[in-house]
Amino acid sequence: MGASTVGGRYRIERPLGHGGMASVYLGRDTELERPVAIKLLAENLAGDDEFRRRFVREARLAARLSDPNVVSVYDAGEDDGRPYIVMEHVDGETFAELLAHSGRLPSDEARGLAAQAARGLAHAHERGLVHRDVKPQNLILRRDGTVKIADFGIARAAETTITVAGTVLGTAAYLAPEQAMGEEVTAAADVYSLGAVLYELLTGRPPFEFETLADLADQQQRMEVTPVRDLAPEVPPELEDVVMRCLARNPAYRPASAGELARALSGGEAPTQPLHPPTAVQAPVRRGLVKDRRAVWLALAGVVVLAAILLAVAFVGRGSHSTSPPPKPAAPAAVQPGADAQQQARNLSAWLKRYSTRP
Repeated sequence: MGASTVGGRYRIERPLGHGGMASVYLGRDTELERPVAIKLLAENLAGDDEFRRRFVREARLAARLSDPNVVSVYDAGEDDGRPYIVMEHVDGETFAELLAHSGRLPSDEARGLAAQAARGLAHAHERGLVHRDVKPQNLILRRDGTVKIADFGIARAAETTITVAGTVLGTAAYLAPEQAMGEEVTAAADVYSLGAVLYELLTGRPPFEFETLADLADQQQRMEVTPVRDLAPEVPPELEDVVMRCLARNPAYRPASAGELARALSGGEAPTQPLHPPTAVQAPVRRGLVKDRRAVWLALAGVVVLAAILLAVAFVGRGSHSTSPPPKPAAPAAVQPGADAQQQARNLSAWLKRYSTRP
C-alpha cells in the first residue's frame, strides 16, 4: 500500500476509528471525486488466512445490500497484501456519541431512530444476512436524520457459520442470550440487540451491564430487565411493551421479524395482534404482568358473564316500574381485543363503564 493511497485510486485523508479487526479512514475516490470510508484489515491479522477470508466475505455479503438505512459498500480489494473495503462515508455521529452528549432521548425521537434501524435490518434479513453486532457504535445518525447501519463485518449468511472455535463475537451488553451462550444465531438476535439499543436510548443505560461474556451468559438467565418506565416514566406504556418483548430471553416471544418491529415502532401504537406466538416459556416482560394467560382469559370471561347478568337485572328492574313495555335495548358491542393481558383488561374496564351503568 502506498503512503497515502489504497488500490491506486482511494486517497487516505484521516483516521475515523480503530477496532480489533480493522481500521477505518476517511478517504477520497480520486476517479469519482467523492468522499469514501476505507476499511483496512489490521496489520497483525493480514497474515491470518481465516481473518482474511472473513474480511473478504464481509465485503461480498455487505455488497448485496442496497437500502437507505444500510451503509453501502462500493469496492473491495487487496493492496500490498492487506485487504480493504471501500464504503459510503456517512457524515454524522454514532448512537454512542449521541448518547454521550444527550444522556437519553425523548420517546418519539428514540422510536423513530429505532424504526429506521429495524427497516435496515429487515432488508438484510430478507437477503439471508444477520448483522450479529447491533450496538450504538454501529448505528450512525446522518446529519439529515437518516439512520445507517454500519459494519456488517461479523455478519453471516443464514446458512453459513463464520464463528471461529465457538467464539461469540459482538459487544456483551447488547448480545441476545442465545448468542452469548454460543447457540445458533438468527435474525431474532438482531431484534434483541436493537431492543437493547432502544432501551438505552429511552433510559440512558443498557438493560444489562457486564464486563465479560461469561458474566452475561450466567446472569442473563437469572436477572430480570428493569422495566423502561421505572427509569423513564414518561415513556408510553405501549412503547415499553414493545421494548420489553424485544428483550425476551426466549426468541419465540420477541417480535417475529425486524419488519414487524419496524411496523410496531412506526405505527405509534401497540399492534392489534401480539408480537409473539402464545407458546414457549414466559418472556421477561414488565413486572406485574399476569403469567398464566389462561387464568387471565378465564377471569375475563367470568367478568363478562357477570356484567351480562347485571345488565339483564337492570333492564328487568326498570321494566317492573313502567306501565308499558320498555324498548328493546341495543345489544352491547363486543369487548375489543387487546395486544396483551394488560390492554385486554383496560378494554374490558372501558366496556363495563359504558354498558353496566343504568341509563
